[in-house]
Amino acid sequence: MTIDILLQTLASGVLIGLIYALVAIGLTMIFGVMDIVNFAHGEFLMLGMYASFWMYALFALDPLFTLPLTVLALFAFGVLLYKTIIRRIIDAPMLSQIFTTFGLMFLLRGLAQFFWKPDFRSVENSVVTGTVKLFGLQLGRPQLVAGLGAVLVTAIIYFFLTRTKLGAALEATAADKEAARLMGIDSHKMFALAWGIAAACAGAAGALLSTFFPIFPEVGATFILLAFVVVNLGGFGSVTGAFIAGILIGVIEVMGGLLLGPQYKLAVVLALFLAVLMFRPQGLMGKA
Repeated sequence: MTIDILLQTLASGVLIGLIYALVAIGLTMIFGVMDIVNFAHGEFLMLGMYASFWMYALFALDPLFTLPLTVLALFAFGVLLYKTIIRRIIDAPMLSQIFTTFGLMFLLRGLAQFFWKPDFRSVENSVVTGTVKLFGLQLGRPQLVAGLGAVLVTAIIYFFLTRTKLGAALEATAADKEAARLMGIDSHKMFALAWGIAAACAGAAGALLSTFFPIFPEVGATFILLAFVVVNLGGFGSVTGAFIAGILIGVIEVMGGLLLGPQYKLAVVLALFLAVLMFRPQGLMGKA
């Protein structure tokens, strides 16, 4: 194995890891604010990919140009889901919450299969097709742009949470819901905001992925398992942890595929997941 191949593989792992991180940030945000595991989060990503595809297919608009529209549409969809479904199960037993989001996952997936058929679709001739040479490495332009886009969106989320009053209110709700209520913070508005932001993050990831990844109803399942591993490794509720863990998982996945074979790369990631559960269940940046 040459150093060039190793560096090329590491770069590919970082780029796909940034997408994993963006998907996982929305997942960890919902859990951190509401203590609910959203099994339908992968379907948010799928809807973001389809939204980008149809705007491209019907109006010839590139996914990068329609990314803001996709993000806004998924944000509205997340808020709508909270107000119509999730709000009713906030105080329900944990099993009811799990079955609700699990059922929502199959509902959204089934609707996608019904309306758009289980066909593989793709965005052809995007403005970011081709490759680019950077520091001696040959990188796919779509993957590079997607990685940079994931960094930008993550930075915006981090700035919102740490530098704005609304973000501080969201963080306060995540830290102690009852204390936040006593301080005059409307928890239901914060919960709706968390669902909106989580769906928007998945929508952004879907738009970025649609430039180089096939689009089909089960595409969310491809990423949600790794997103759960990222959230667990980074620490449930930690946005920073999810970002760091996403990059680590991306690198570990591609290095496992390089060293052991592509058929073993998921096994390596899942072995890490089990190790984290056994030795540090709170994750890298989670609270003990």
